[in-house]
Amino acid sequence: MILHKLLLAMSLSAAALPALAAKPLVFCAETAPEGFDPALWDSASTYNVTRQIFQGLVAFKRGGVDIVPALASKWEISADGLSYTFHLRKGVKFQHTDYFSPTRSFSADDVVFTVQRWIKPELAFNMAFKTQLLGPANYGIAQSLASVQKLDPYTVRLQLKERNATFLSFLAMGFAGMQSAEYAEHLLQQNRAADINQQPVGTGPYQFKSYAKDSAVRLQANADYWGRPQLTRSLIFAIVTDPQVRIQKLKNNECQLAAAVREADLDSLQADRNIKVDSTGAMNISYLAYNLKRPQLANRDVRVALDIAIDRDALFKALFPKGGATQAVNPFPPAVWGWNGKTRNEYNPARARQLLAKAGYPDGFSINLWALPVQRPTNPNGKLMAQMIQQDWARIGVKANIQSYEWGEYLKRAGQGEHDVYMSGLTSDSGDPDDFLWTSLSCSVSKNGQRFCNQEFDQLLLKARQTNDRKQRTAYYLKAQDIFKRERPWITMAHSRIYIPMRKEVQGFVMNPNGSFGFEDVYVK
Repeated sequence: MILHKLLLAMSLSAAALPALAAKPLVFCAETAPEGFDPALWDSASTYNVTRQIFQGLVAFKRGGVDIVPALASKWEISADGLSYTFHLRKGVKFQHTDYFSPTRSFSADDVVFTVQRWIKPELAFNMAFKTQLLGPANYGIAQSLASVQKLDPYTVRLQLKERNATFLSFLAMGFAGMQSAEYAEHLLQQNRAADINQQPVGTGPYQFKSYAKDSAVRLQANADYWGRPQLTRSLIFAIVTDPQVRIQKLKNNECQLAAAVREADLDSLQADRNIKVDSTGAMNISYLAYNLKRPQLANRDVRVALDIAIDRDALFKALFPKGGATQAVNPFPPAVWGWNGKTRNEYNPARARQLLAKAGYPDGFSINLWALPVQRPTNPNGKLMAQMIQQDWARIGVKANIQSYEWGEYLKRAGQGEHDVYMSGLTSDSGDPDDFLWTSLSCSVSKNGQRFCNQEFDQLLLKARQTNDRKQRTAYYLKAQDIFKRERPWITMAHSRIYIPMRKEVQGFVMNPNGSFGFEDVYVK
């Protein structure tokens, strides 16, 4: 009788699926993805899409930073911390698409190909698709990982060159999605290696269907997914750059979720009985980054002068009227362990003028200030921030010329070092200080001197990676923050809450502390 009732319940549940499946889920995104190869990029706009398509060996638990199994069901770490052995999940199938039909399931061969692609420039696929893989490069994967070895069809071993306390979390990052070695070989044989960035094939709950540039990315549920069948059959990323248009589309039910909104929009959203707003205190920071190849900005006194000339109190009243953000003092927020509570921000225009005179610029100089072209929780209005900073700098004799570009062009030009000062930011996946410091401030990511590279600072980051002792790591990071505050490679701006609006019919959505979007098991009721 119990078995009969169970079968009946399953039958009724299955019968209910088509009604749910008929409703697509539309997410109003603020920017388009740069592409669809997770290793090739290092941005939230791309990872929000590719995380639905690809999976790593491990993952961050939904709503937190704990590491949980994904394509690896379990793993062991050697006593010396140099060897990681992963036991792979069996029966995982790659997605069948209009452009590729896999003939085998996920195995150790796919892990070997994916990891070798990160660390071996001479790999045949890398030689055919000659482009830097920003994701693994920014975490220093090639410098820390010695080899990847297939032990049997479902067991692989990754060997490190040196201990790295944060290594396991790297494999849960957005860039670490496992690729199909069979698909890569298929593309290579057809001289189409670059298509790995246009026509993705992964193991995730959703698979790629189409992309209308700067308009919409369409995904569909992966019928062969190893996890639970998805109640949402069609997942659409609608690219809507204007924040007010996103809100209007949400209110009109043209999208069911939207990218993070500004504090100023909360009253309007919360007054709508059809909308709910989730929020979290995110592990994030916004900042202004100097191009250290510029003669003026290579001078530390100039960098300090520009920093202490900014009236942050006035700026925060304008940008964060509801108090949902805190002023950033260090390169990561106080919610992250290892934060240095001794350092402070300073507002002192008189001392700023003295420092400029000491540096040889008593009459000031002209500088280009790039305004962020997209809305971010830590910088909801890049143009307004730029205008207020422009006024502050004018008071010390520095003329700021405000510039901006379309988001993709903005990133490209900044990467090439065309800026003087540009607005940027980052959000941590793991909640580890290394996630903030290494990927943006270590010598490994310094490009031709335009980014910060300080050997004393770098050695502290390296030492912190090589021990698992939290107390010792904290000591290294406290010293590193003292150096950061002394050298001022950034003007630190804000840490903020993230507010995600959605229709009340949306079920199963879980806020992640880094503000990323995961749509597995999310559906419209």
